[in-house]
Amino acid sequence: MTTYASLLSPMATAAHEVGALLVKSPQRATAPSPDTMDELATAYLAIESPATAVMRRHLDALLPGVPWAEELHGEHSLGSGADAGLPAVGYAWMVDVIDGAVQYMQALPQFCVSLALVRDGEPVAAALHAPLLGETYLAAAGHGATRNGEPVAPSSRTRLEAAFVGTSHPPFIAEQPAAAAAAGRSLAAVLPSVSAVRNLGPTSWQIADTAAGRLDAFWEYGRDDANLLPGALVAREAGAVVTDTEGRPWRAGATGFLVAPRALHGELLQLLKP
Repeated sequence: MTTYASLLSPMATAAHEVGALLVKSPQRATAPSPDTMDELATAYLAIESPATAVMRRHLDALLPGVPWAEELHGEHSLGSGADAGLPAVGYAWMVDVIDGAVQYMQALPQFCVSLALVRDGEPVAAALHAPLLGETYLAAAGHGATRNGEPVAPSSRTRLEAAFVGTSHPPFIAEQPAAAAAAGRSLAAVLPSVSAVRNLGPTSWQIADTAAGRLDAFWEYGRDDANLLPGALVAREAGAVVTDTEGRPWRAGATGFLVAPRALHGELLQLLKP
């Protein structure tokens, strides 16, 4: 295995090529609006399949023999299931060629390409690219995090009352009723204590934006490893605190996620407790 930092440039190249393909996709521009989940899934797969083929070509050449973590797709999955299917030991690629698939299919700009190399369940190299923003976050274990080549750091805000925070939920949240209930309870708890709460699109990108101080914090309930792993590495390497909603270091498979600068993390953690 080469050094993790040396993987970032070819990972970024792969993400950029996939992003360019997504932006130019004729299916997205001309397809009629799907009216059922089956129609939506069919339309999405027509776009996802060629994008995935491009990504596989890059990653298989970069690290031959390293498998992709296969998500457990539901019947109507759009490609980001809750169960990442990660091996407990060894390397795997965690890839979401369209994080923010729902927005993408609605012709909204909030989507990105995200990928991470995972070792023994922990992300060690990550790339996120938002083609319509022209921005790319990169991170490697022990080497910090950047956006478009410049180091990023979390917000320096110390008072929660002025904080601008984000939240989201895993795809197909109805399959995780406990997470849906916790999401509603936590939103009611956090809203009165901050300046604003928003869901700004792809989960991985919101975490990276928290790492860079654009958001002051981000939380989510439910299992969503595929979307959390790349952003989690960016946030850790930028110096943010990344835990589950009980305050333990976050790991794949956890049912809650919180990222914030150290000065805000403890107070947010208290708000999220039942």
